[in-house]
Amino acid sequence: MTGKRQNAYFRKLLVGYDGSPQSEKAVDVAFSLAECLDATVLIFAVARPPEPSTSVELEAVLDDAKEHFEEGFKKLMEKASGRDLHVNTAMAVGHPAEQIIHRAEVDDIDLIILGRRGRSMISRMMLGSVSERALRYAHCPVMVVH
Repeated sequence: MTGKRQNAYFRKLLVGYDGSPQSEKAVDVAFSLAECLDATVLIFAVARPPEPSTSVELEAVLDDAKEHFEEGFKKLMEKASGRDLHVNTAMAVGHPAEQIIHRAEVDDIDLIILGRRGRSMISRMMLGSVSERALRYAHCPVMVVH
């Protein structure tokens, strides 16, 4: 026996990532669950543009966010290597809670995993209300990691 359980419920996990210690902890929890349940993990980051923004500001913020997230994704993929995990990464632009909820619906995610509170690194990518909104409006269970 490989130690993995037959998993009928949590086959696809989405973890919200913004580079904060809380989101890193949420990724660790997602990796542990995925190993036990033989589930896939989508590490999902959302860049929130400034409001109101000029096209020049928007482009600069999005370039910074893309660079920041790609750097973080690289570290997380290194952390996942050597483990029996199926991990993907993706980034969107918009309101973090709305984008997370939308992506979870589109990808038929079974469980959303979020850190308790994100931090404002690049133009307030994740807000404290993200977890709360996901808990209220997501089509699937939401785990909030402290």
